[in-house]
Amino acid sequence: IGQEIHQLATQLWPICRSLTGNGVRETFTVLGEHLPGLKLYEVPTGSQVFDWTVPQEWNIIDAYIKDSNGKKIVDFNDSNLHVVGYSTPIHQTMSLEQLKPHLYSVPNQPDAIPYVTSYYSKHWGFCLTQHKKDNLKEKQYIVKIDSEFIKGSLDYGELVVHGKTKKEILFSTYICHPSMANDNLSGLLLTAFLARDMLRHRQLEKSWRFIFE
Repeated sequence: IGQEIHQLATQLWPICRSLTGNGVRETFTVLGEHLPGLKLYEVPTGSQVFDWTVPQEWNIIDAYIKDSNGKKIVDFNDSNLHVVGYSTPIHQTMSLEQLKPHLYSVPNQPDAIPYVTSYYSKHWGFCLTQHKKDNLKEKQYIVKIDSEFIKGSLDYGELVVHGKTKKEILFSTYICHPSMANDNLSGLLLTAFLARDMLRHRQLEKSWRFIFE
């Protein structure tokens, strides 16, 4: 089973997931191949959920920082962590001084790319290693984020394995973080394979409800 878990992890790892968007739906397409009976639900943009309003759907196509020679310094295609989640679109040429307020790194982990989001404020930015940030020269840079905000939906999945009684055991996992093994994929994979195992049991006392959100 370890090989199966690792294989699914390699499928899900590169998908750019966020609160909403195509990456979430792509993730559910992959999960659905492993979990028969997984039901998907959509909550439209603007819906009020307790004290929270479902935001606009965010999708990203490409993003990079190029130097004046056209060399890509930061590339979304190398790691989707390079772009601040929910970044607004931009395509400009700017100085290093103008660019720096939009760069995020972790000084005490110089080889790490941080995960940064801006769900509820209009902002754009890039995440990179501290080493790469320290090596940026005083020159002009071409900055591009090809993203869009649309009136769409928030998607979540549910799988219920019915037992003999109405009592339930609830498992909930979030799927909105991209390319992080410990802070997303580990919980997602554990929940998925536990759900698959429960589907094979036919004499459960309680029902098991699995939520992927």
